[in-house]
Formats: sequence, C-alpha cells, structure tokens
Amino acid sequence: MVAHTYSPSWWLPGPHARTIWGRFFRRTPPLPTRVERWETADDDFLDLVRLDAPKGRPHLVMLHGLEGAPRSHYARGLFLQALQRGWAADLLLFRGCGAELNRAPRFYHSGETGDIAVVARRLMDADPEAPFVFAGVSLGGNVLLKLLGEMGDAVPAQIIGAAAVSVPFDLARASRHIDQGFSRVYQTHFLRSLRRKALAKLERYPDLVSRERVEASRTLWDFDDVVTAPVHGFADANDYYSRSSSLGFIDRVRVPTLLLSARDDPFLPPAVLDDVRRIATRNPNLTLEFPQAGGHVGFVSGANPFRPFYYGEWRVAEFLAQAIEAGAYRHSARTLRSDATLHA
Repeated sequence: MVAHTYSPSWWLPGPHARTIWGRFFRRTPPLPTRVERWETADDDFLDLVRLDAPKGRPHLVMLHGLEGAPRSHYARGLFLQALQRGWAADLLLFRGCGAELNRAPRFYHSGETGDIAVVARRLMDADPEAPFVFAGVSLGGNVLLKLLGEMGDAVPAQIIGAAAVSVPFDLARASRHIDQGFSRVYQTHFLRSLRRKALAKLERYPDLVSRERVEASRTLWDFDDVVTAPVHGFADANDYYSRSSSLGFIDRVRVPTLLLSARDDPFLPPAVLDDVRRIATRNPNLTLEFPQAGGHVGFVSGANPFRPFYYGEWRVAEFLAQAIEAGAYRHSARTLRSDATLHA
C-alpha cells in the first residue's frame, strides 16, 4: 500500500474538532460483519463483531474505548483496513456494550484483562496457523497493554504485533484531566451512558451499589469510586486506577507494539506521554508516535475536507502488517535452521 505521513488537517483546528469529527461526520461503506455470542464460565456472555477470512490469514483482534460500540468510527475504520488487506478481524464488545446489558453483576473496566485473554486463546486455538495482531483504542488500548505486560515473556507465539491508540496510560491523571475545561463535555457524555447502565443493573441487583450515589455522580472519578471499584473488587477509585493503569505494565511488553497518541489529546495531560517515553527507552519492543496534534482517536489528515484521510487506522494496520511480515520472516528463518540441523 501507499506510504503516508501524518499532517493534521488545517480545516480541523484544535484538539476538540479533531476528536469530534470522526464521531459525527465520518462515513464508511457497508461491512460484511456479523455478531456472534459466546457464553462465559460465569453464566454471562460476550459478543464479538466478526469479519471472516479463510483460515491461516492474519487475524486482527480489536478492543474498543469507553462505551464503544460496533458503530464507533475507529472500529469501522479498522474493520475496513482488515477487509482491504484480506485479514480476519474480531471486535470484542466489553460486557454491557453490546445490544443488551450483560447478565452478571459486573461490567467492564480499564484493567479487566480476563475476557480478552479467554477470547484470544479461543480464537488462536480455532486457527493455529494464523498470525494474530491486536489493536486497542483508548480504554481498550489500556486493557491491551496491561494484558501484554501481564503476559510478559509468556506471550503466545501466535501474537506477533500490537498497536494502542490514544491510551489513558495513567488513569488517575486522565480522570482528573477530563474534568477540566471543554473536556467536561466528553465526561458528561460518558457519565450519561454509564449511569443509565448502572441504574439498569440495579433493577436486577438492587444491593449492588447505592442508587443515590450513582445518581449523584458528577465526574468519572465519582462513578468509578461508587460503581467500578466496589463492583470489581477495588477499595476505591484510587486503588482501581493505581492497579489498572497500563503505565505500570508497558515495560514488560514483549511483542512489537505501536503507541500512537497525540500530545493535544483532551483526555490526557501531555506529561503522561513524557513518562511513557522515559519507560519506552528501556523497552525496544515499543514504537512511539506522539505527534503534537491529533486529538483523541482523531488523526485526521488531508487538505480537502471532502476527502479526509484517516491516518490513525492506516498507521495501525501498516504497523501490524510489517509485524506480520517480520513474523513470517522469523518463522521461515527458524524453519530453515531446523531443516539444516535435521540434514546436517
């Protein structure tokens, strides 16, 4: 494919325009995806949005952001990249983010890696010859990096590359940052959806958390303190943020991984990216791309507003394609060495 460099579109001035554009104005063609439901060991279910391809083809596994959905512009963009490249692709819908609320008392959160670990294992077992690559966006990027860090040297050989976009590496600082200035608009949007789901969950589990405190939540920190933390076994929001932030796990990532974030991301103070860069100097598996402008999951390029180019998804797919090629080369090299040993 044609190589591209990123230059922020002049017609989207400022980080908020770059952040909002994709949600309201981006259009993608129809995609041949389907939804498949998997039952879980705790009597719940997970929904996957699936793009099929022949066995053995590269397989992209995607994780969405906070309150993401199959219609999220970046998810559709990544599916389109996979389709154009002949890859299989799956988008895991976190619990409660599908067409219906999940059955269990629990939801999903930024540090919950159990579901994606189970899904990844099942997908790889079903197609053992396929190379697998992973992409996580925003909250999903934090989950992905935490998972890879938890795996460390034990990461399955089939996982050969990953990419994480607009990650809130430090959840506490991100939560405080989104409660400032215009970013409160995003916070209000998320809270409206999160509170609605929490209140619906209380209809089935009335003693789960305090209804009054859920209704009184005015910040994401409030909500995480009232709902996310106690429901998922954390002492409070601060404990949840401390134990779930991917900043503490990226030093142990052992597969080639792209970190794509803009320094003007309205969800995260740029000082966090400086901390990420310092850690990354000690881990050659991390490739950092932190342009000055791009917004949150924006990265819209192109001089013509009627023909925008969505650099973020292209860059993710291109990086992963290179990882696939490098993985195939390493596999061939191992095979040649094995053959030479056998015939020596």
